[in-house]
Amino acid sequence: MADDLIQHLELALRHAPSGLTITPIPRLEISVGQATTAKAPCLYRSMICFILQGSKQVAINDDLLSYDPAHYLISALDLPLIGQILDADDGQPYVAVSLVLDPALLADVASTMPQVRDTDPHGIGIAINPMTAPLRDTLLRLLSLLDTPADVPVLAPMAERELLYRLLQGPQGRLLREIAQPGGALGRIRRAVGWIRDNYNTRLRIEVLCDASGMSRASLHRHFLAITGLSPLQYQKQLRLQEARQLLLTGDHSASNVAFAVGYESASQFSREYLRQFGVSPVRNVRQIRQAIGTLAMG
Repeated sequence: MADDLIQHLELALRHAPSGLTITPIPRLEISVGQATTAKAPCLYRSMICFILQGSKQVAINDDLLSYDPAHYLISALDLPLIGQILDADDGQPYVAVSLVLDPALLADVASTMPQVRDTDPHGIGIAINPMTAPLRDTLLRLLSLLDTPADVPVLAPMAERELLYRLLQGPQGRLLREIAQPGGALGRIRRAVGWIRDNYNTRLRIEVLCDASGMSRASLHRHFLAITGLSPLQYQKQLRLQEARQLLLTGDHSASNVAFAVGYESASQFSREYLRQFGVSPVRNVRQIRQAIGTLAMG
């Protein structure tokens, strides 16, 4: 463990039990978990993620992205991905801190900085870059406020603005500025993604999605694929399957009932696509996960 992360880790573990913790600091969350032997679906929101211990891999399209305490991740929009926690064995948990991005605040901070002419082409909406000492220092100040909750209303916004300022100065400044521009291609795709998330269990009509995003059919498909790595229909399918998995795990639902609840018209098609996505049938997958949870609880 690097000395410059010990304080971060101690703070995080002092205020977060296992699982996901919503902290008193707005939009700041702490995740604590164990290494996994298999890949699992995960929904990345528009956020920054700093790993304090362990590492993680996420697959987007045909790319496999890895990050650890020496790197931070920026996700520009909600992305359904497949991930795996690594290097958190021997009782040492995976620990990560996430800050959900506020586009209005990003725009406000960016407006105080010198204008930059962005000439880079639009790329995928997720990026990983090396962590820096100024970012570590700012993150520590933000986390330290968990020990003094009375200071949060005044000091947390200041620390968050500094964190965003540092990130805007970094290699993903262009991506962050795009998040703050609702009229740009990324902003329009974010609106399309929002519509799909709100209507994932209904039939996807491209013309409605075009209206929601303010883009032509050709422009929507081109930018959606470039930014998310998926077509709109593939994106909706990923959301449906992830939601189905959650329903199967959290309740006493049959596979066919879940299939119809998430928008499938055929239970057999749902089972085929679930098997293709997760490598196991819905019923068997739930049985395996519940057995694993029971084993951990007994241990």
